[in-house]
Amino acid sequence: MSPTIALVATNATMFLAAPGDGDTKGPEFGKASPIGLLVILVLLAGTALLIRSMNNQLRKLPESFDTEHPEADQAFDEGTDKVSIPDDVQDSDASTAASPDK
Repeated sequence: MSPTIALVATNATMFLAAPGDGDTKGPEFGKASPIGLLVILVLLAGTALLIRSMNNQLRKLPESFDTEHPEADQAFDEGTDKVSIPDDVQDSDASTAASPDK
């Protein structure tokens, strides 16, 4: 976008956004609600707690994910990579494999 078009668009937006009577400061200008301040403080506190929690979680990660020394990963994954098939499913698969289809 060229600078001329940007300037015209900005001036047009400012003209259309201005109130009709030219008075930009009403009786409520500058009076923020205490509830608004409370909401902002709660959001800031929540953000700080989330950042702190994420830093704690990131500290638990290993320095690197090298595959040269997978002992730590294997110790963590021990017992989670085995799949067990129930005996009745194995028996039914064996019997259907033994009987030929007609």
